[in-house]
Amino acid sequence: MPWEVRWVRWPDFRLPVDRGDAQNALHEAWHRARAERVEVACGGGCGRTGTALACLAVLDGVPAREAVTYVRKYYDPRAVETPWQRRYVARFTAP
Repeated sequence: MPWEVRWVRWPDFRLPVDRGDAQNALHEAWHRARAERVEVACGGGCGRTGTALACLAVLDGVPAREAVTYVRKYYDPRAVETPWQRRYVARFTAP
């Protein structure tokens, strides 16, 4: 079954190329998840996916300073692989 897709340019082990686009995509995914299934994925399912999930957790009310720990506990202990990805989550803000 085909579904709508939104790609974010986000190199492996790095941060999104366009942070504004990434923030918009994450906000869109969070809003859409209220009424439908959404999928967040990357090549390995750990670094970029974990970072995106931690940002979604922030949007859902988890304090940014706790979001990485939250995702590592409930998704994957290796999620959010790099220091700059952790810093990205720590600075991510809800609207």
